[in-house]
Amino acid sequence: MNRFTPREIVSELDRYIIGQKDAKRAVAIALRNRWRRQQVPAELRDEIAPKNIIMIGPTGVGKTEIARRLAKLAQAPFVKVEASKFTEVGYVGRDVESMVRDLVEDAILMVREEEAQQQKVKAEQQAEERLLDLLLPGETPPPDSETDGTSKTREKLRALLRKGALDERFVEIDSEETAMPSMQLFTPQGQEEIGFNVRDMLGNLFPKKTRRRRIKVPEAFAQLIKEEAEKLVDMDLVQSLARDRAEQNGIIFIDEIDKIASREGGHGPEISREGVQRDILPIVEGSTVNTKYGPVRTDHMLFIAAGAFHVSKPSDLIPELQGRFPIRVELQSLGEEEFVRILTEPKNALLVQYRALLATEGIVLTFAEDAVHELARTATLVNDATENIGARRLHTIMEKLLEEISFDAPELTERTINIDAAFVRQRLAGIAADEDLSRYIL
Repeated sequence: MNRFTPREIVSELDRYIIGQKDAKRAVAIALRNRWRRQQVPAELRDEIAPKNIIMIGPTGVGKTEIARRLAKLAQAPFVKVEASKFTEVGYVGRDVESMVRDLVEDAILMVREEEAQQQKVKAEQQAEERLLDLLLPGETPPPDSETDGTSKTREKLRALLRKGALDERFVEIDSEETAMPSMQLFTPQGQEEIGFNVRDMLGNLFPKKTRRRRIKVPEAFAQLIKEEAEKLVDMDLVQSLARDRAEQNGIIFIDEIDKIASREGGHGPEISREGVQRDILPIVEGSTVNTKYGPVRTDHMLFIAAGAFHVSKPSDLIPELQGRFPIRVELQSLGEEEFVRILTEPKNALLVQYRALLATEGIVLTFAEDAVHELARTATLVNDATENIGARRLHTIMEKLLEEISFDAPELTERTINIDAAFVRQRLAGIAADEDLSRYIL
């Protein structure tokens, strides 16, 4: 985080996301403020709360992608939840506190992987010794000196192992299995942790069973490295670091928040919408959530909410919740010009992905410039005529365009395929023109 200025953060996001300058600037400032907060005196640090963000814009314009890329850039725990999946206490559904528990689980995985990576060299050394122990019984030591002979044989095997000369050999390896009956615990809402803890407790009560498997040396080596790394990792330290990282750097993305907004003048039952908002409120304001790894504070987590708000509007949320999202950014709808850029410019552009996929079949796929513009024009037309699903329309367009090529790829004799505007029109023009048909196909 301390290496990136807001301008550099926006530049990194530009590599994957087209347009949406205002949203990128808002999240860049929010991320940089986290680093700034760590630099202020300790007595003031706890007083500085994160400025949560609410993104307003139609589907498929990059709201989720911006949040996901931001978390990856910051190497922060990240969880995406849908507000519509939660229900007020008393109804059947997910408890709002589960979003914090999910974030802590993500932090645990992240920190455990980092700790295992730090122990990788030692784990590899120990795994190599265990693998040599498995290979040695099949070797006959020289008759002159048993100890010296065994040592020489071991070093020869070590050299062969490192060169890959033993990759086709098989070894028998024991892997642990917990003899625990399959079961599921149903607990009252808000007490899901009871179920987790009971399962963990029962898992420790049942005896460990081992199962012997015969696998190739590389697979056995990988499994032994994993086992040795797990032994070397201090889980108490991992849990402590993960809780702290979730509290200080965690990002929770609450999607579809417009679905829990109470619509003005709405008719019919609005089951627990306002209740869900009131349950989310203390989480966003700052509270303590009990997890299986200990209590976690939410005061300094960054919350990013998003919604299309095509039926309701942000002012339909309860005032207290609106106040906890002081930064509001509006994302723009995408048109033909943006679609052209999405197809070609990002590091993970769609055309790059499809070229790589078909290259695995030995096919060289090329797209003429007029074909790219025709694809963008078709996607825009279909979005205007049916539902506007933003850039996601390009995925359906590309799949339909390359359907036959993808199906026939293994048998094609023509290894180079050039796609131009005429090919695009031939494959898509009829569907794009038929509004009823395009609703089902595109």
